[in-house]
Amino acid sequence: MSDPAALLAAVRRAGAHDNSVLQVHPLRSPGVTALVTQADAAAAQGDYTAAARLLDRALRFEPHAPDLLQARAEMALAQGDWTLAQQLARQALRRGPRFGALCARGWQTLVEVARVQRDAALQAQAGQRVAACRKSDPPPES
Repeated sequence: MSDPAALLAAVRRAGAHDNSVLQVHPLRSPGVTALVTQADAAAAQGDYTAAARLLDRALRFEPHAPDLLQARAEMALAQGDWTLAQQLARQALRRGPRFGALCARGWQTLVEVARVQRDAALQAQAGQRVAACRKSDPPPES
């Protein structure tokens, strides 16, 4: 499956209706919020190139924001840029929460990249991590 809309739907389904953990939404400037809103609208219209450009602009202001990195990873996925999608999803996973919707979307992005690239090992590993994002109790600290 390499249909952009189907790839995005799979990623977004992974993060939908996840109320297993507290979801934290970042405070951000009105300008970045406007860019994200415009990017969402462009993506909804299927204009992934415009959405990617808008998210790139937002990332100039907040380069380490995991939700922006993940959104940009999703646009790279929709554009068929598997390498960039994987890199950005991994950055989002490193910087973002270990549980919840954003975590699940990041790992599902890696599942979709692995599926397209026929990397069964990564697909299995990432698939297990999607499920782990839904655990309500974090692992004990050592």
